[in-house]
Amino acid sequence: MSFKDLKVWDKSHSLVLAVYRITQGFPQEEKFGLTQQVRRASVSVMANIAEGTKRRSDRDFSHFLNIAEGSLEEVKCYLILCKDLDYINENVFKDLFAKSEEIGKMLQGLMKKLRT
Repeated sequence: MSFKDLKVWDKSHSLVLAVYRITQGFPQEEKFGLTQQVRRASVSVMANIAEGTKRRSDRDFSHFLNIAEGSLEEVKCYLILCKDLDYINENVFKDLFAKSEEIGKMLQGLMKKLRT
């Protein structure tokens, strides 16, 4: 199986692209702060899903999915902060947060499947 075959990876890839697009408009002083943090966390979700697919056991794969879950929670936290700082509007926030929630449910479902 390739990570590219997983819908959850595809959704996380789309989230990364959206995060990169919206953070391009952030203030310059955030270049090494919030911009970098939210980008790094979103990339971590996608990368951990990909890395987990090449682990030799379902338990190891599940471990990487759990790490992806943690990074996804970081993304959600940063999105709230971005909204509170008025770096993104309410509609952008709702859209990205909903995408994050969907990815989280997909990660949970995949981990549950790996346990059975």
